[in-house]
Amino acid sequence: MSVLPMVFTSGWASGINAYAVVLLLGVFGATGLSDDVPGTLQRPEVLIAAGVLFVLEAVADKIPYVDSVWDTAHTVIRPVAGAWVGALLAGQSGSLSDVTAGLVGGGTALASHLVKAGARMAVNTSPEPVSNMVVSLAEDLGVAGLVTFAIFHPVAAAVIAGVLLLAGAVIVAFLVSRIRRFLRRRAQRRERKRRLAAEAGSPPG
Repeated sequence: MSVLPMVFTSGWASGINAYAVVLLLGVFGATGLSDDVPGTLQRPEVLIAAGVLFVLEAVADKIPYVDSVWDTAHTVIRPVAGAWVGALLAGQSGSLSDVTAGLVGGGTALASHLVKAGARMAVNTSPEPVSNMVVSLAEDLGVAGLVTFAIFHPVAAAVIAGVLLLAGAVIVAFLVSRIRRFLRRRAQRRERKRRLAAEAGSPPG
């Protein structure tokens, strides 16, 4: 069961930025900083794809409202990535079944993704873009720092990831009213766009 803390931490991080997790683990393995990274994550094509997608996410994640659209599109991708990475880590160590690791990694990724998406909806109720950039940078640094820490101290990193996940869920619960306001505004914008499109398409009277 020694790989379980790493699976949990990588799952938490995947729910926030799955591409960063794949890229970081792959680089750590390819450079020899860790012997526990599966060979699949070290393959050049995997590293290149993860790097390109990481750059795309780094840009989209800092733009108000675009970040929420991006999060919606990744509701499936991040948990699947967390499960995939968890299963690979388990297969590499041989101390945990792939199915169990996949469930832990995917479930943790889904939970942290939902917390991230909810927090971003709350942040988007603020009209200025600075808060999005600050939150996004904090997430990027948090993922990079904790995944790196987990390579050397997996149990301590898993504890930190668990605390962050719980704290994030509590914060989002307190911000429910702001999230509802964001959803109402988004629905109103969509309704205005539909109305304008209908008016533009109707023949002149």
